[in-house]
Amino acid sequence: MMAIEITRTDMSTSELRAAAARTKDAKAVRRILAIALVLEGADRKTAAEACGMDRQTLRDWVHRYNAEGITGLSNRYWAGPTPLLNSEQKAELARMVREGPDLEADGVVRWRCVDLKRKIEDRFGVVMHERTVGKQLAALGFRRLSVRPQHPKSDPLAQEAFKKNFAATVKAALPETAHGKPLEVWFQDEARVGQQGTLTRTWAECGTRPRAPRDTRYKWAYIFGAVCPSRATTAALVMPRADTSAMNAHLAEIAKTVASGAHAVLVMDGAGWHNSSALRIPDNITIVTLPPYAPELNPVENIWAYLRANCLAITVFDTYADIVDRCCSAWNAFANDPERVRSIATREYAKGVSA
Repeated sequence: MMAIEITRTDMSTSELRAAAARTKDAKAVRRILAIALVLEGADRKTAAEACGMDRQTLRDWVHRYNAEGITGLSNRYWAGPTPLLNSEQKAELARMVREGPDLEADGVVRWRCVDLKRKIEDRFGVVMHERTVGKQLAALGFRRLSVRPQHPKSDPLAQEAFKKNFAATVKAALPETAHGKPLEVWFQDEARVGQQGTLTRTWAECGTRPRAPRDTRYKWAYIFGAVCPSRATTAALVMPRADTSAMNAHLAEIAKTVASGAHAVLVMDGAGWHNSSALRIPDNITIVTLPPYAPELNPVENIWAYLRANCLAITVFDTYADIVDRCCSAWNAFANDPERVRSIATREYAKGVSA
């Protein structure tokens, strides 16, 4: 092995040690100190072992030092391969995914990796594997998610106006007797639970499609549920049908749960039994109706999704009594978890409303 020789003379050993003291890269510090030891007369083995490297490694770093000086003693990190898509192309891909495909132009109603592979090749002239398309989407922040249903007649502008003007709507709806009282915002809805139950996602081995029981009979019950997120309080009944008499019973149950001396604003949709002339509204409740086709504004819809996924799905009910018992158990498990009640039911647009 050839002898080591340092040909640079622009830095003395004291200057090298001073530079090592200022360097934050620990690996570069060891290399600088090894060079300083060699300049001070230490043999290659001693200098290498003192700085945690072998003799050949020290020889390689001496060559870098001779060629580039002290800056050559730092690691050089590979920048990696050239990205398949530049920033403008990635932005265009993200836009395409957000907007979704056009059935007539693209021939599909949802994007798959194979569809985007063809689109990327046609649009940008870049050929990549389907798995690579998936990695590109993941890097852009996209995931495969279950879509939420949206009624074709829903009006996003009306929903935004409802949220923005909620406080004013409540103030206009409150009777004179409610002014000056503590105000509670409640949300209400109903859900049908029965033998024709629902399925849900489960963990299973890759490549399999797990099976789960699902009944095909037609007995069911209705959960009438209401929640006050600020107090983490709920009021619910399980009823055999959804009609005005059931709604009257639920209103009476909510009225009993409202805090003493307070007034409740009950936010709910415009179902027929919610607007019936035979509805008996308690004195401590004022009803505020949601815009048409706007279930996303009602957090009780999210409660139904939670209960179905965690308590009511993948179940066969033999009798109506079984349905009622399971509905009661599911709602009570939810109602007895105040943090979950607040987490699911809190809505920003309903905060800070006062009489």
